[in-house]
Amino acid sequence: MREREERFTSPARNWVRWMQRIGAGDRVTYVTLGSAALVRWMVALGGYSGQADAPMHGDYEAQRHWMELTLHLPPTKWYFYDLPYWGLDYPPITAYVSWVCGWIGSQINKDWFALEKSRGYESDSSRVFMRATVLALDLAIYVPCIVLFCRRWFAYRSRRTQELATITLLLQPALILIDHGHFQYNNVMLGLSLYAILCFREGKDLLGAAAFVCSMTFKQMALYYAPAVFGYLLGKCFWLGWREGRTLFLGLAVVSTLTLLSTLIPFLPPFAPFPETLLQVVHRIFPVARGLFEDKVSNFWCASDPIIHWRRRLSNEMLVRFSGIGTVGAAALPMLHLLRVSWGAGGRQQRNVASPALRLLPWAMFNSAMAFFLFSFQVHEKSILLPLMPLTLLLGDRGSEADDGDDTWEWGVLVNNMGVLTMWPLLSKDGQALNYFVLPLFWNYLIGYNPLRLSSGWFLRFLTLVCAVPCTYAMTHADPVQSSYTLIAILHIMEATVPPPQRYPDLWVVARVAVGCGVFGLAWLWGLRKQLEVGWGIGTFHAAPAPPRLQSKTK
Repeated sequence: MREREERFTSPARNWVRWMQRIGAGDRVTYVTLGSAALVRWMVALGGYSGQADAPMHGDYEAQRHWMELTLHLPPTKWYFYDLPYWGLDYPPITAYVSWVCGWIGSQINKDWFALEKSRGYESDSSRVFMRATVLALDLAIYVPCIVLFCRRWFAYRSRRTQELATITLLLQPALILIDHGHFQYNNVMLGLSLYAILCFREGKDLLGAAAFVCSMTFKQMALYYAPAVFGYLLGKCFWLGWREGRTLFLGLAVVSTLTLLSTLIPFLPPFAPFPETLLQVVHRIFPVARGLFEDKVSNFWCASDPIIHWRRRLSNEMLVRFSGIGTVGAAALPMLHLLRVSWGAGGRQQRNVASPALRLLPWAMFNSAMAFFLFSFQVHEKSILLPLMPLTLLLGDRGSEADDGDDTWEWGVLVNNMGVLTMWPLLSKDGQALNYFVLPLFWNYLIGYNPLRLSSGWFLRFLTLVCAVPCTYAMTHADPVQSSYTLIAILHIMEATVPPPQRYPDLWVVARVAVGCGVFGLAWLWGLRKQLEVGWGIGTFHAAPAPPRLQSKTK
């Protein structure tokens, strides 16, 4: 394995090798962290959602407004206050974090979060503070989890590959562009989900379950991972046997319930009217009344709507049912496979160790999240961050395309690039057009991505050349940087230079949605196949020995 790594060169790997040769290998992580923070702040210098766009502004104003209302109003009014103007529609932990940020900001300048008087406040100092809150939470939660993950999950790989994985994950362009460009706090949700995976690896299932519940109660989109996490934990209960499995199941139920209730304390009796307040919280978190979709997102519903006209033919209630059935059915596939692997796997069955199905958890999280993105109700462009996180973890595990015979690296880069491409309408409107082009190009160049040097067959090579972002080739020694003009590049050029026909004013937008949906759909099918292959390696479909509890009965 290390011989294959040595044959591959990329700017990031060459830099890590050079640092090790001069005796500064122990400083690579610190330089990587500093560089990641610098890149984030440079992206934050650009525009943001709703900048100078009165009267509603955008997501930046929504986050600032939540800091304002949580700071000045009691919790019982948080989810009722002036709903037409960015009413709070995220779970309680987001509200608590908003309160903390608002309190800190009000100690600096009370005008930033004055109730009702600060709407649309966009001074230079307040923007610096708001951007700093995203960076601070990133450095406090997401970045440490990434570093820890690369050290422990990739412990069997060389230190050089661990450092390369850290660079690959920390400079993932989609998350940086959304959180530090568009303006969001997805890093907290993703960091808590990642910490849950690390807890499962160490056999600390109860702590991992609590962390995952906190992730869902920070941002409801973490539910995209819920089928996979549920499948792993329930499967481990099967794997442990009746006595230990029952104890773990009850412990998980108690810990998850208590964690959820603890986040809802201000909205429960005797602190708030019941059940009105709690029902309002749930109603705001799951806004089914908004319709099947709003903007043009590269999922199944948006891509097929120009042909089938879902919203014209079916009522909103029917669309909720259809999308629910499709999402549950698609997300159940990786969950059921996890259960099957856990049931059929033999070996040491102790509570303080991970079950063999842990190897499948990132694959199941990717497949579950992609199923939600493709088929669920009210999906936004930013939701692609959910499938990208576990896929990028797997991308880091591959280390480079030097791993011949495995197409994980190529698919991982392709889907990451496509995820950024589908955000073009959002980022261009936010004033992030320059960062949209520069950051993915820099990331592809840094990790050494070359679509012409794929080693995984003609289909993936064709798909990459036709559908991928114009990306940089790998640089070996003094070779120049080259670009690959693809179908997406053509769509960019057509959108900028050729007006669409009057009969089809959204032609270029719909074309981008169709291309993105096609790539994401193929990536989901590929992910399901890869999960089956990894499960086969664990022994899912082999004649695995029966669990000890069954063996004891037969004896």
